Parts: sequence; structure tokens; C-alpha cells
Amino acid sequence: MEATIRKALGDPLFRRIGAIADRRGVQAYAIGGYVRDTFLLRPCTDIDIVVVGGGTGGGIAVAEELGREVRSRVNVFRNFGTAMLRVGEWEVEFVGARRESYRADSRKPIVEDGTMEDDQRRRDFTINAMAFGLNGDNFGELVDPFGGMEDMEAQLIRTPLDPDTTFSDDPLRMVRAIRFATQLDFRIEPETFAAIRRNRERIGIISRERIATEVEKIMRSPRPSKGWRLFDESGLLELIFPQLARLKGVETVRGRGHKDNFLHTLKVLDNIVPRTDHLWLRWAALLHDIGKPRTKAWDDRAGWTFHGHEVVGSKMIPAIFREQKLPMDERMKYVQKLVFLHLRPIILSEDEVTDSAVRRLLFEAGDDIDELMTLCEADITSGNDAKVRRYLANFALVRRKLKEIEEKDHIRNFQPPITGEIIMETYGLPPCRAVGVIKEGIKNAILDGEIPNEYEAAYALMERLAAAEGLAPCRRDEQ
Repeated sequence: MEATIRKALGDPLFRRIGAIADRRGVQAYAIGGYVRDTFLLRPCTDIDIVVVGGGTGGGIAVAEELGREVRSRVNVFRNFGTAMLRVGEWEVEFVGARRESYRADSRKPIVEDGTMEDDQRRRDFTINAMAFGLNGDNFGELVDPFGGMEDMEAQLIRTPLDPDTTFSDDPLRMVRAIRFATQLDFRIEPETFAAIRRNRERIGIISRERIATEVEKIMRSPRPSKGWRLFDESGLLELIFPQLARLKGVETVRGRGHKDNFLHTLKVLDNIVPRTDHLWLRWAALLHDIGKPRTKAWDDRAGWTFHGHEVVGSKMIPAIFREQKLPMDERMKYVQKLVFLHLRPIILSEDEVTDSAVRRLLFEAGDDIDELMTLCEADITSGNDAKVRRYLANFALVRRKLKEIEEKDHIRNFQPPITGEIIMETYGLPPCRAVGVIKEGIKNAILDGEIPNEYEAAYALMERLAAAEGLAPCRRDEQ
């Protein structure tokens, strides 16, 4: 352990902070995530420093003196008693030691000056309450009053104090417990988890933006399904993401049941993680079947059906993103597009792979075709190994076809060579139905392979389609 701590505090920055604290007659400690990640061998460039003595502004004073020494700009937030600066690769935040108390209707604490133990006591989990001394007389000493090291070795998430008090005071900590358990692949201590269930309704006082920040970290983790399972088991899922909660369960009619779409969704999400770190492709995996509860129906011949769930699901995406405080921009449209198209390659793989069908898929998916195929491959979750192998072999055929057609016809993101402007100028038309009919006819002919994606062939087809509409070209003097 001593060697690990020496390495963690090897940068001269830590001695410099300790020397400033000694001169000012205060105590300085590195605390929280940097200490935790030191022992977990995880990279970390954010350092939290707590200063004991000098009041709630004691941390600001040490930060300002450090800033003068290293000639770095210090950002001071006096309302919060914190200061932040960058020193080389490090982002260092200073705060004075504090004691906190809470009102029932708010997660914003009442803050008072406190001791080091007061400050550690207010931390969310034992693994985040450990500290390294930085002064000359205690440099490198581990201060761990709540057994964070033991919990880390046991891979356990536990609160320093009574978990009911911890979660009632700041309900965001319930989500953070699940986030840390997911990121680190730790267990949540049973009484701590039971307290999450007891206090789950308190999540209502937390802003969606704060929850979204934690959920994003879950989605970027090595096994995000763990977080969603814990949300479900704790009772938080139906409160923070009811659309996902509605995927749960199996209904049986005449001995025939459908699969649990929540469990299937989590399997798809985990399937896609080794293939991509693309956050929004992971979101598409999580939401690809979100329309199934609204489209579920029983058919005496076919059994359970979910016809059109991809259409319904894609229409749900904007409202979900708005509710979850996710970005309402191209990232939302990307997820919406993949949800809408996620069945297309599957259907294609079950039938004969025709050039026409491949062209249409390329046209609709555009630059997202490879990621769409990755999503569809992740969507194969059958327990029947032979079925999985068959589907994946068919997908490999679809991928080869996509490559061949793209190289031959350049369909991806293509625009037909005859535009609406050319049609209107040639026939002296304003924007109207006939222009749309001709444009659509040219596009479909190219996608169906009836004509090449070339100007001359498209122009000749325009003339035939216009004649069928009773149109004649304008004379030169009319144009």
C-alpha cells in the first residue's frame, strides 16, 4: 500500500500544496475519487483537496496561493466555498472542510465549518471518503475512518452513515450508488440497497439533468445492463424511465408467451458494447424495441405480434429524449432513424437479398448503414445457437451485398441526378404534384435498378414520365 500511495503522490504538486497548507497553519488532504482510483488502478486527473482550518474559505485561500506560485488562473466560486485551477495535466478543486444538514424538500445542504471527520462523514460512499494527508507531518498517510479500503477489497458500495439518512438527504446518491456499482462492477451492500428501495420516491426532488449525467456514465460503462437491472430491482426504473419499465414481463395466451422485452433489450445493449463505444448507438440499442408495449397484440394464427413497433418506437424518441434531458439535435435524430430502420436488415436477411432491396436500405440508412448493421447483429439474442449462426451468416451476406452495390451504384446518400428545379425549368412548372410524381419515379427507377444512376438515363425517364402526365417541354423563348 505504501508504494501505491508514494506513486500516487509522486508529482511535486502534492508537496507544494502541503507546503502552502503548512505555511498557512491549515491541514490539506487529497480526498475522494483520486484516492479511490489510486487503489483501483484507474486513471484519474481530477484531484479534490479539502482544507481543514481557515473557515469555509480556507480552501479558496490555499488555491489562490497555489495559483500565484504556478501562474495559473483560479476560478473561485465563493457561494460554494470552492476554487478550481489547472496545473499541468491536473484539474484541482479546493474546498474547506464542512458539515452539512438538509431540509426534507431539498437536496441543497445547509453548510457550516467542520472537521476532517465531518467532511468525510458527508461523503456519499465509504470508497469516496478516503483521504491522503498532504502536510509535512502526515504526508501520504491514509485517513479512512469508515472502512473504505475494506469495502473496496470486498467490491462493495456502502454509505458511511445510516443509508436512509444519506439517501433521504440527497436522493441523487441512490442513482450514484447504481452508477458506481455498474462502472466498477461492485455490489451494493444489502442494507444500502434496501434503503434505496425505501427512499426511491425521494428521487422526485432531483432534476432530470442531474440524473441524466449519471445515466450517461452508466451507458458508457463496460456492462450498462447492470445499471438498468439495479434501477429495476430498486424500484427506481418506473420512476425515472417508465417507458423502459413497460417492456417488462411476459404475457401468455393458450400456452404461448412472448419473450420478456426488457431482458431482451438489456441483452442487445450488452451485445453491442464490445463492438462500439458510440454512446448514441448504445442508446439506439436500449430503445430499439421501445414501441413494443403499444403494439403488442394476440393473433390466433400468428400468436403474439408487435406489428409496426419500429414506426411507433421511432415516433416516441423525441418525447423520451425531451423527458430524459437528452440532446434534441442530430443525436436524437440518429437514434430515431436507427430505431425506425432496425428491422429492415433483419427482414432482408430472411428473404432473398435482391439488389433493389439493398439499394433502398443504402438510400435510407446513408452513412449510418454500418452502425445499423451492428445494431441488427446485436439484436440476435436467441438461445438457439444454430439460429444465431444462420442469422449472422445471412447478415454477412447482406454486408457483402451492401459493399458491392455501393461500389457499383454509389447509392449511399445519393441525390437523383434530375432535381425538382430541372423538372420545373424544363416544363415551366411551379412546385406541384406532377413534379413530385416525376422525381419519385426517377428515384424508384434508380433504386430498383431499372436505370443507372446517371444524368442521361434519368433525363430520358423524366421525358417519358412527363409525357404520361401530359406535359410538354417549354420552348427556349418560354424558359
